[in-house]
Amino acid sequence: MNPILRNVIAVIVGAFLGGVLNMLIVVYGGSLIPLPEGVDNSTMEGLSASMHLFEPKHFLMPFLAHALGTLFGAFVCTKIAVRQKLALALLIGVFFLIGGAKMVIDLPSPAWFNATDLILAYIPMAWIGYKLGS
Repeated sequence: MNPILRNVIAVIVGAFLGGVLNMLIVVYGGSLIPLPEGVDNSTMEGLSASMHLFEPKHFLMPFLAHALGTLFGAFVCTKIAVRQKLALALLIGVFFLIGGAKMVIDLPSPAWFNATDLILAYIPMAWIGYKLGS
């Protein structure tokens, strides 16, 4: 297979599977750490309105979703890619970082969570995914 095509496929598959893992953790994480009473997480407005009810423990699953989704996506990308594996794995991290930055803008979360999430969950996890996949 053409190396460029294979690298494109690596990025698409890595981003898709990382996104799937991210969503699985977001959806099912509430069964491990239930949301506070009265939180409506079915809409962005409902979630935003009830953010003041969240305790630090409620931010664990979103962080893990972002970090593990990025790590897995970069790992898969690294395994499939032919060349430029680090650059492509970091590209996965950048994709997820853009999504994380959009969430910071759209959803008013505590500054400590935003900083932790944006600094630790994306680019470092993409690098670790690359290392594990190499």
